[in-house]
Parts: sequence; structure tokens; C-alpha cells
Amino acid sequence: MIRRKITAELLEASSEYPVVTVFGPRQSGKTTLVQMTFPDKAYISLEEPDTRMAAETDPRGFLASLPDGGILDEIQRFPPLLSYIQGIVDRVQKPGMFILTGSHQPELHQSISQTLAGRTAVLNLLPFSLPELRNYQNEWDPYELIIKGGFPRLHDKNLKPVRFFNGYIQTYVERDVRALINLKDLRPFQQFITLLAGRTGQVMNYTSISNDIGFSATTVKNWISVLKASFVVFELPPFFENIRKRVVKSPKIYFCDSGLAAHLLGIRTPSQAYRDPLRGGLYENLLILEILKNYLNAGRRPELFFYRDTHGNEVDIVLKDGRGLIPIEIKSAATFTPDFLKGIERFRKVAGNRCKKGSVLYNGEEQYTLKEIRVFNPIIHNGLDTIANNFS
Repeated sequence: MIRRKITAELLEASSEYPVVTVFGPRQSGKTTLVQMTFPDKAYISLEEPDTRMAAETDPRGFLASLPDGGILDEIQRFPPLLSYIQGIVDRVQKPGMFILTGSHQPELHQSISQTLAGRTAVLNLLPFSLPELRNYQNEWDPYELIIKGGFPRLHDKNLKPVRFFNGYIQTYVERDVRALINLKDLRPFQQFITLLAGRTGQVMNYTSISNDIGFSATTVKNWISVLKASFVVFELPPFFENIRKRVVKSPKIYFCDSGLAAHLLGIRTPSQAYRDPLRGGLYENLLILEILKNYLNAGRRPELFFYRDTHGNEVDIVLKDGRGLIPIEIKSAATFTPDFLKGIERFRKVAGNRCKKGSVLYNGEEQYTLKEIRVFNPIIHNGLDTIANNFS
């Protein structure tokens, strides 16, 4: 069992709040995390029908059997329990009493925000990060990482990615979708999610997607909201704060696991990923996801953006560091060229003295510092373990 990077933040949060809620996609390791972190706490899974029935039939009696609190897994299966938990923690006033886990759904998030406001810390757990994956093998090829992704069970059981993701889509994605959308026929949605995988790293054009699948732009936005709520995709917002030039104001789309995106595209081997026309988008997805995990595992609110103006000048990531802005370019190429620096140099002119030293993340073996821009391979050069050290 691998100690997750988020463990320290989970322990600290439980020492300050009576309830800690851990959200994340299915199979991201939430259950293992909370049981390893709190081995002495009573564990109850609301996924089990008889347990859930007991909670539904007599919620007060159900919680009375947990005088010292406990771990309530898959709380989204019975959100009304949150109101009763609120009464208990207000009365007992004990930190770390309840640890909740849930697959993030709109109704659940709203219930927790309203019912447990000020009483719960909320953490988000994504699949394994690169530092965690080094427990399985020290050196990783980026295209192997793209194919396998980070779901713990796939690595722990050494499963074949194609079989794992086939089952994951059928068992979890489609089930959660049916719970959130009233769809009699899932085929249009399956076509839609595959189409999204083909647009990884691209600026969202809802009208274009709606034309491709034959549904309205409103439906497309609704479906994307469902995928975001289920931790299948996330959006990278554009940065346009105090920028006087005309800039793009639509988000980019990425997947919460690169292996799922590759699977949807029919990419089965690292060599296929390397040769695929979408290689750049998948490589970008891999590294942006690593930065996002770094923030979430430290309990920090991600302040990640991209920049693009109407002339096509672009920076893949802009990190906000207080008032400062840290531009980062991502290149899947293994050979450095001076063109890699142009996006950051243009952004410096726009952002002025707010712009800090930037970085170019690429797939080569050498490290450089040119024009105060650090060029390095984040997978072989100390990873992305500490954002502040690498990018400030």
C-alpha cells in the first residue's frame, strides 16, 4: 500500500475540522486512503444495499451506532445523512469525527456546501501522481504514462490498460452518467466523450461539437458539466485578468486521467501514442494533470490558466503566484529549439513586471536556462514534486 501525497493534508484537516470530505473519481483510491490514514475508525460503506437501507430507515439510530464518529464511504448514495451529521458535530464539537468520501456529483456538492458549511474541509483526490508511481518503477517513459494513466488498481494489480478502461467506462462512467442524465440511449454520449478525447488540449467550441454529434450547444455544455462533476474531465480557464489585448475567453478541456483519454482514442501502446497526431495534446494533458495533482495533494486551490490572444500567441499554462504570473510552455519534442521560448517572451511583454521567470517543459534529456527561462524534462529532472522550486 502506497502512502499518498495527500495524507499529510488529510491529517492536518482532520485536526481542525469535525468533518473531512474526500472527493474524487471512482477508483482513485479514496477508500484505501482514508482507511490507511484512520485505521482505528469504524468504516461503513453506503454502497452496500443493506447498510444504505439501514441508514435510510433510521438515520438517527444508524449514526448512534457511531458514538466516536467514523468513515462513511460513498456518501453520495444517501446525502440526507449529512443533516444528521451536522447536528452531531455541532453538539459534540470534536475535530476529525467523521471522514466522508464521495464521487463528486452536483447535488452532493451542494448538500455539503449548504449543510456542512464551516464544519468540513474538502479535499480532492485524483489518481496516482508521478512521485507516487515511482513506487512501482523509478523511471517512466512519458508515453507509457500516457497509456497507463494513474488509477491505483491498474498499477497495483498490473492490469492491462485496455481491459481496465473498458470496464471502467462501462461500470463507472456510464453508471454515473445515467444517474445524472436521463438518457435512454447512451450511444450519443459515448460518441461525445470520444469526440472530447480527440479535442484534448484544445479550446472548447461548443457549436462545433454540437454540429458533430447532432445535439444542441446547451446539451453539450450540460454533458461537459456532468463529466466535470464525475471527475472525468476538467477545464483549464483562460487568463485575461488586466490583459489589454483581445484574448480567447473559452476554456480548454483535459481528462482527469491521461490513460482514459488515450483509451477512448484507441491508442493502446506507447509507440502508438508517440506517433499519434494528438501526441502533443496528450503530453500536455499528462503534465498539466501532474501540476493540478500537486496543488490538490497540498490542499491548495489550483490557480492554473492558459493564455491565448486572437492572433494565436499562446502560453500553455499561467500559474498565479500572489500577484505574480509564471508562464509555462509544454512541448512533446525531444529536441530543443529556440522557438520553444517565443510564447513566454511574448507573454512577458503583455504581462509586464507581473511576469516571473518561466519554464519550458519538454521531452529531451538536457537542461538549459536561456533568457531566464528554465528548459527541462519534468519526468526525468526531479519531476513536478514541488511547484514553487521548479517554477518560481
